[in-house]
Amino acid sequence: MINNSGTLYLCATPIGNLEDMTFRAVRVLKEADLIAAEDTRNSIRLLNHFDIHTPMTSYHEYNRIEKGHHLVSLLLEGKNIALITDAGTPGISDPGEDLVRMCRDAGIPVTSVPGACACVNALIISGRPTRRFCFEAFLPADKKDRRRVLQEIQEETRTTVIYEAPHRLRKTLKELLEVLGDRRLSICRELTKKFETVMETTLEDAVRFYGEQEPRGEYVLVLEGRSHASIDEEERSRFENMSVQEHVEMYEEQGLNRKDAMKQAAKDRGVSKRDIYRSLLEEDGGMK
Repeated sequence: MINNSGTLYLCATPIGNLEDMTFRAVRVLKEADLIAAEDTRNSIRLLNHFDIHTPMTSYHEYNRIEKGHHLVSLLLEGKNIALITDAGTPGISDPGEDLVRMCRDAGIPVTSVPGACACVNALIISGRPTRRFCFEAFLPADKKDRRRVLQEIQEETRTTVIYEAPHRLRKTLKELLEVLGDRRLSICRELTKKFETVMETTLEDAVRFYGEQEPRGEYVLVLEGRSHASIDEEERSRFENMSVQEHVEMYEEQGLNRKDAMKQAAKDRGVSKRDIYRSLLEEDGGMK
């Protein structure tokens, strides 16, 4: 069966500086049959700037299901649709992901027209490790979900990227400090715009700074992950409260034989297997 449907184009738009609009994005937006925009009032300024006169319709969080089905029907008729968000790459922390899923389910081709993305921009200029990172977007508003995500970030060893609005920045920084303890982070503000700033700081200092300064602009927090050294140290301290006999028996109860249990206990404590053997002889109960 030949698929005669149109294509959904995910077109990235500038996150601040209009010069970040790509030639390809302008062409695709001009050639599309329809542009689906998160906020048509905001996007019309962008389209006017680049002399784009393609018809536009709204597609946002509150109509994503009903409008999504309508857009899919148009695509199945052969129309090409370009999806844009208020700023940046559609599908990242916005309802675009729902439309993409609907198109995939319907067998409609989906492609991206890459460009600006605040998450990646902030990460690469932050000075934090970039090889491994996770993206949390905006933290959940629900208290229970928010606490769960914060606890997950507490154990995360990768660099974590978080979006935040100015009116919630102080609260978020205080919560991060409370749950994670003091961590280094880079606070990126107004990316690609005239007053772009990157502040390398710590959670403790950031809480103090924004307690005195009014947050302004859109923020991206790039937070260092938990170090493996701190994890190892925590493991060692946990076992220090356990006798060697208890430590070895713990692994035996998990199914290890005596020899392997002693070997694992030695690894946990950062000592030799011989040291474990000596300790067992000295402790009450001795060797079994």
